[in-house]
Amino acid sequence: MAAKMMTKTQIAGYLADKFEIPKKTGTAILEEIALLAAKNAKVGFKFPGLGKLVVVNRKARMGRNPQTGEAIKIPAKRVLKFRISKEMKDRVLK
Repeated sequence: MAAKMMTKTQIAGYLADKFEIPKKTGTAILEEIALLAAKNAKVGFKFPGLGKLVVVNRKARMGRNPQTGEAIKIPAKRVLKFRISKEMKDRVLK
């Protein structure tokens, strides 16, 4: 049986227990980190030990409609990516 992904409430509860703070404070900390990341994503937001959030410009390219096989042009666009740090990869993938 595989473990389930932690929810926001569970993470806030863990932080509250770990640092002996109220759960509301744990939730507020998580929400503030998310807001800070969103505000700074355009220039890059580095979360030490976890990774960084960056905006990437994708070039226009040709694709294919999977139903009809027809070639279609996919326009250029900006996307948000999260790049996992080497430290985190080493911890998780060993």
